[in-house]
Amino acid sequence: MYRVAFDVGGTFTDFTVHETATGALRHFKVPSTPADPSEAIEAGLRALIDAQQIAPAEISFVGHGTTIATNMVIERRGVTTGLITTRGFRDVLEIGRQVRPHLYDYTVRIPLPIVPRARRAEVEERIDAGGAVLRALDEAQVAAAADALAAQDVQAIAICFLHSYLNDAHERRAAEIVRCRLPDVYVCTSSEVLPEFREYERFSTAAINAYIGPRMARYLDRFLGRLAGLGIGVQPYTVHSNGGLMSVESVRRFPVRCCLSGPAAGVVGAAEVARDAGLPNVITFDAGGTSTDVSLIERGRPAFTSGRSIADYPVRAPMVDVHVIGAGGGSIAWLDDAGALKVGPHSAGAAPGPVAYGKGGTEPTLTDANAVLRRLNPVALLDGRMQIDERAAHQAIAEKIAAPMGLSVEQAALGIISIAVANMSRAIRSVSTEKGHDTREFVLFPFGGAGPLHATAVAVECGIQRVLVPVQPGTMCARGILLSDVSIDLVRSELLEATEDNWPRILQRFVTMRSDGAAWLESEQIALERRRFDCVIDARYVGQNHEVPVRLSSDAVPRDDFIRAFEDAHRREYGYDIAGRAIEVVNCRLKAVGLIDRPSPRFAGSSAAPLPKAVRRVHFDEGWLETPVFDREALPIGANIRGPAVIEEMSATTLLPPGCEMTVTRSGNLLLEIGA
Repeated sequence: MYRVAFDVGGTFTDFTVHETATGALRHFKVPSTPADPSEAIEAGLRALIDAQQIAPAEISFVGHGTTIATNMVIERRGVTTGLITTRGFRDVLEIGRQVRPHLYDYTVRIPLPIVPRARRAEVEERIDAGGAVLRALDEAQVAAAADALAAQDVQAIAICFLHSYLNDAHERRAAEIVRCRLPDVYVCTSSEVLPEFREYERFSTAAINAYIGPRMARYLDRFLGRLAGLGIGVQPYTVHSNGGLMSVESVRRFPVRCCLSGPAAGVVGAAEVARDAGLPNVITFDAGGTSTDVSLIERGRPAFTSGRSIADYPVRAPMVDVHVIGAGGGSIAWLDDAGALKVGPHSAGAAPGPVAYGKGGTEPTLTDANAVLRRLNPVALLDGRMQIDERAAHQAIAEKIAAPMGLSVEQAALGIISIAVANMSRAIRSVSTEKGHDTREFVLFPFGGAGPLHATAVAVECGIQRVLVPVQPGTMCARGILLSDVSIDLVRSELLEATEDNWPRILQRFVTMRSDGAAWLESEQIALERRRFDCVIDARYVGQNHEVPVRLSSDAVPRDDFIRAFEDAHRREYGYDIAGRAIEVVNCRLKAVGLIDRPSPRFAGSSAAPLPKAVRRVHFDEGWLETPVFDREALPIGANIRGPAVIEEMSATTLLPPGCEMTVTRSGNLLLEIGA
């Protein structure tokens, strides 16, 4: 049987195939099709079935990573959306937190609400901060609001009432009325999308869920249709933002939870690979064609956050803490009005792509700079399947960068790479040194098509001394999907002091959520022995405005153990704790996990000395050097290579500058020691 995973990126769609009988892993890429990402998925699956002679019935698992939800928000390509809310709270989305995005820059504007004021309707109803009904829901007003929004041709409606996280009766009834009157309209409630304290974040998350819901559903229909057309009958899973897997039906209901789908899978996969290598502290560095995603893994655990901004809109959902910048192989190099060289954030993407790809691109990119310096294979990539036009890349950099700046083409290409590396390094410092971590205690874990190519330069810039390059790094996000468990996140909000009297009531929330989580795992057909439940409490000292997450050993932890764990977490976050100060519980979170079988690729050792497949002139900071080029698949376990050298494989290229030493580990990873 075969387990197949694929991650849809801006430039390439990456595939990883696990043959369960032998443990073999296969990796390949196909160009992405931005107009309809499911086309690239079908093309890749068809190529796999034909090339490997696989019967569709032999595919037992399909895993799917995508940034479609994120892109819809960034590009404002959602549907016409309405909102129904409590009277007096029509402008919550517009008022927000009244925080300026850039305090001293008055040219920066807060983005327009995802739902304009004309499509936000108010109805009479009110639930108090304890969950009691103060004013009954006016059902006639709900019906009138639905009709008024229908007259504006809305395709989706979010229903967001005050304090519905404590009592969702009014939201549920309003949703019933709207669905009855508007059966073709996508409807969601804030209490099912995010039953959490803080109305602005809850309203925003629910509105975005509605905004992208119909288009996500149409994409899923096309995707499922293509799978069925290939004869693949197994129901696919999609990675969501916390790195777990969820079914297609769950994605239909909660598309907002997939905003970090692909990047989260990469971090989960990196954590597993690094843990197997005995390296619990790593900084992931995923540089693809369009963006660079970085995250920190400490003691084998990825960093998680309960929310972030997507295109400046707050989204609350448990997610892997990933910092994203617009820097990748397709990032365009350009000169600003003052003649200064810039790289990104605009990208050539998959169409037309870098100039060197020969698909009509005219703007020089980071990939073109590497091709000109011959750090990338100047003839072909992807095991020869993608031809490279080095001369065209050279001409583009010469005309648009080198000549205007009075530089040689080599100097211009080095400048493009240096600026991109500086941008990538700033992203890494934002998740490490800026949060109190010493980068010398971490290993850089590069992946994505452009990660290993720039890893040593980024490591030097950040003071990192070792780099671990995984097998087939260009498809790490797809491989991470095969390493991800099935999971769902549940939350219950209610502000309570963690007193002896209140503690049983607080723990009761976990009992309720555990029952809901078990029911969901049952619907996902997860066996009892493969179920796990992780518990977290968001808490703060009374008087504080923000809480810290406290991981619990069980859902029945004694109160004294919780207090000690909270004090430890508070010290890690803020550097101090306050003995004897009352503690307030805000959210109780439970992750229901269904454990999957992880692929364990096997590697054979060898005593043979590594032999280069070619020698070519490569431009390093020191100038042009005759450099051996190695085929990674031919490198034996334990092989040791000193730079300068280039290591090529299907999905990526690893660059070893002079002074860098590389060893192939027992798991087939490349461990690089950065020279002084």
